[in-house]
Amino acid sequence: MAPTSDPEAPPEYRVYRSRPRLLSRGPKPGESLLDDLRGRRRERPPRRRPRITVGRVVAAVAAAIVAWLVLALVVFLVSSLVHGDGANSATEAALDGGGPGLFSATTTLVLGSDQRTKGTKEPGASTSGPSRADSILLLRTGGGASAKLSIPRDTVVDIPGHGRNKINAAFAIGGAPLMIRTVRQYLGIEVNHIVLVNFANFPSLIDAMGGISVKTGCVVSLINGGRANGGTTLRLRAGTNHLDGKQALALARTRKNRCNPAENDVTRARRQLQIVSAMKSRVLSPSGFVRAPLIAWQAPKTLRGDMNGPTLVLYALGTGLSGNAPTRVLAPSGAETLPDGGAGLVVSDAERHAEVRRFLKG
Repeated sequence: MAPTSDPEAPPEYRVYRSRPRLLSRGPKPGESLLDDLRGRRRERPPRRRPRITVGRVVAAVAAAIVAWLVLALVVFLVSSLVHGDGANSATEAALDGGGPGLFSATTTLVLGSDQRTKGTKEPGASTSGPSRADSILLLRTGGGASAKLSIPRDTVVDIPGHGRNKINAAFAIGGAPLMIRTVRQYLGIEVNHIVLVNFANFPSLIDAMGGISVKTGCVVSLINGGRANGGTTLRLRAGTNHLDGKQALALARTRKNRCNPAENDVTRARRQLQIVSAMKSRVLSPSGFVRAPLIAWQAPKTLRGDMNGPTLVLYALGTGLSGNAPTRVLAPSGAETLPDGGAGLVVSDAERHAEVRRFLKG
């Protein structure tokens, strides 16, 4: 307070503003400290909840989808490390090499052997030792390519170092390496990767998908002697049938159809390709998305090849992004008697070259 010249004049005061304090000097008269704190809490502005908008809902759904796919990817990688046997060095040496086929086209040889479980009553089935290739399929995927070509197992070819024989005999004679060299020599194309189907685990993979739907004619077949002998009896009506794993495997193995005795190995090859296409469609369906972790766990147990880990993941992604081209089967033009007295199918050079050109165009 500054002194003034007039002693009668009222004193002058200056007002200073202070910063707000966290707490007041104390509660008001008649209030407790707790009441004072509660009052201050009520005075605070209420927090505003974020508004629910279409953009936020879409972002949340997208995050959930990505998280689910990442989980499936992790499960796949773990399963491939635990269950994936991989190809031996001789098989890898026979391949032409190549990347995972995400951005460039690659050719994969898919083989399923005819070896059966012990106790089978199926005529001519092998339960031990070398087995013949039950199915021979070439896939062209990656880089926008999409093509499938099946070679009937009884097609007569020149097996390197072993003369004329049915192509499926190459697998029994020299395993996957000789099979790769035989296919390369017969078709004149590179084989970049190989996948061997373990039919013992095949039903579990189909069941993990929730089954598959395949359009067929009437089918009645007895696999491994039929149900009466401990095997499987398959009965399908004409039309679209939803199959579980056991039924899908029985259909893939059907050689003699009691509904149509005129069917042959070419018919069976076409059915096997139908099953492959149905599996791919199932994986890419909403149901396949929901079951993705289950499928991811079973796949490496069923499919063994030269790829594993991240390379296999990239290959699967490239295959999934490829289209679902119609399947082609080499059409035989006649029969040939083999040196051992057996008979096989002959495919003309014109047919073979035409199918190879179509396959490579993808």
